[in-house]
This record gives sequence, C-alpha cells and structure tokens, in this order.
Amino acid sequence: MPFLNDMIEQNQRQRDQHLALNHENAARHNVVQAHLRHQSALQSRYRFDVSTIMATLRGEILGQDPALQAVEDILKVVRADITDPRRPLFTALFLGPTGVGKTEIVRALARALHGDADAFCRVDMNTLSQEHYAAALTGAPPGYVGAKEGTTLLDQDKLEGTQGRPGIVLFDELEKASDEVIQALLNVFDNGMLTVASGERTYSFRDTLIFMTSNLGARDIQHYDERRARFPRSLLPGGHDRRHHHIDKLVRGKLLKAFSPEFVNRIDTTITFNWIEPDIVEQLVALEISRLNQRLIKHHCHLDVDPKVVSFLARQGFDRQFGARSLRRGVRRYLEVPLAEYLLRHHHPCDNGDTPTAYWARLEHQRVVFLPL
Repeated sequence: MPFLNDMIEQNQRQRDQHLALNHENAARHNVVQAHLRHQSALQSRYRFDVSTIMATLRGEILGQDPALQAVEDILKVVRADITDPRRPLFTALFLGPTGVGKTEIVRALARALHGDADAFCRVDMNTLSQEHYAAALTGAPPGYVGAKEGTTLLDQDKLEGTQGRPGIVLFDELEKASDEVIQALLNVFDNGMLTVASGERTYSFRDTLIFMTSNLGARDIQHYDERRARFPRSLLPGGHDRRHHHIDKLVRGKLLKAFSPEFVNRIDTTITFNWIEPDIVEQLVALEISRLNQRLIKHHCHLDVDPKVVSFLARQGFDRQFGARSLRRGVRRYLEVPLAEYLLRHHHPCDNGDTPTAYWARLEHQRVVFLPL
C-alpha cells in the first residue's frame, strides 16, 4: 500500500531528524531538573538557577564578558521577580561583527534554561524587509486571507516559557526589517503586548526575554580598529577605555540614524560584541570538536584529537573578519571531511556494549589522519 509506506517512511525521517537535532541541541545534563530542584529563600513565580545557566553560557560563549554580564544581571532581576509586569522582562540589542556569538548566546541561553537550544521563538527580520511582508509578524488586516485566524510567525508557547522559566524571542538582523515591523515592535517594548491587525488575537511578551541582533556599525568598528592597529599601543591615548567610549558613541550614532529615538529609548541594554581574538581561537576549536563528538554519538564512536591538530585547525580556520563561522568552515574542511571519509571506509559499530569506538586524530604532513585507539 503506497500510502502506508509513504507514511512509515515520513515518520522514520522525522524520528531520525529529531534524534540528530537532540544530539546537537540538547543540554549535556538535565538542566530542567536542576532548575526545579533549585531552592531560594526568596519565593517568586520563576524557578531557575542563575549559576547553572551562567556556567553553561561561559563554557560556550568565549571572549564576550560584557554580554555575559548583562545577561547574568537581568536573570537575577527576573529570578527575583521585580521587573515591571506591564512590559517584557528584558529587551536587549546585540551589535557587532558577524560570527562573534550574537545569535549563539541566545541559543546557549535557551539550552541552559529549557534544555533545548531551539526552545525560543526566532524571527529572521530579513524576511520582513518589504512593507507587504509585515503581516507575517502583525497578522493580515481585516478583509484579507488569514485575518480571522490571526496567524503570525510568533509562537505563543515559546514566548511564555514553561514551568517557572521565562520565554525567549530573537529578532535576528533587526536593521533589515521594514518600518512597519519596527513600529509594531515599539508597541511590544512599551506594553508587552502585540495585537494582530485584525484584532482577533493578542500575543503577550510579558513573560519573555527579548533579544535582537544587528550588524549596524560593524564595518565602522573594523575600520577604527584597523587605524588603531597602525600605531604602537604606547602612543594611543586612553587605551581600552578610550576605545570603548569611541565605539559606544559610534554605535549610538548608527542606531539613531537607522531607528527613531523613541525606539532606541525603549531598549533596556545595547551591547557591542568584541572581535574574536587569536588567544581564544584554540578554545573555540575545542568547542567545535566537542559538538562534533555529540553528533558522533549516533554512530557509537568518539574522537580524541591531538593538541597539534587543534593548533593546525586554529591557524587554518581563523579569520578575524568572519569570526567563528570561518573557524567552522576550517573545521569542516580539514577535520570533518577526512573524518567522514575514514568512517565510511573503516567504521563498524562495536559489539562491546556501551563503550563507543574511540579514534585518534593526529597531524601528518599538514593533514589530519585517524587511527583507532
């Protein structure tokens, strides 16, 4: 029966996809139970352990201490339940170059808070760049198809969160959204509610952490740092503090050119992410290898890597301009491709119970080779 066969095949694909995503997105331990067990002298409607969350974030987000500190500060305020109940719990705008962790910090927070890196509502604002696409966020106006249903890109369950843990929403690449979408967000930041154009449905953001990302000012920051790099540090007045002040001024000017003052004024925190510096590149490579090992669980094997391989991958993959994405491309080219070839030729699922097959990656003539352990 072709129909039943198609259904069985589709269900199998969905199970395989769910398993693959679970290995990639799930927390390393049961963070939900850790939050539920957490006790505090102050009773509130929220139940989560800030220290557990921050330990996860600091293990995954490197070189971005100001951003991590801002997240920790607001989590403490939310946990104490002293935020304005008529507004979103927190509204933050992350600025900076591409590939420095602006989106990844939100994924890491979702993993640490809900146990799943995809447990947040993500809206890619580049899909709302034209005026007639604004209905995807605000709903179709009366008289148009879909107006009565009030359907939008938003997921109310992810906005509200679960079991005493707040929801999370990410508006990615904010600067690409149309003016109509920005105007709708202005109302959300002000009263924590979004009523669709038809009036048939209202979305609540009052139990939600709102994050936005943007590349505004990234190129100007790059040019500024390049100019500073031409001079010895001893000749640069003010050092780090002067750079920080100049970049804040530059970014604020860019923000006020792109968005209205009343919109900028409703953002609780604006944070400029740092460039990825060479001294943390090897740590980022180690993090990518750890994620690769999570994906290898389904093949019942594990990869141990020689420190020389880590250094090699860091040298080959690091590009300051493109950040961690360039590093991932280097790991894909120099480690994952040869590993895939090796596994396809030599890997056989082991018969020794729960012990995974271990492989050793080492460097030979500027190439990564693999050996069984």
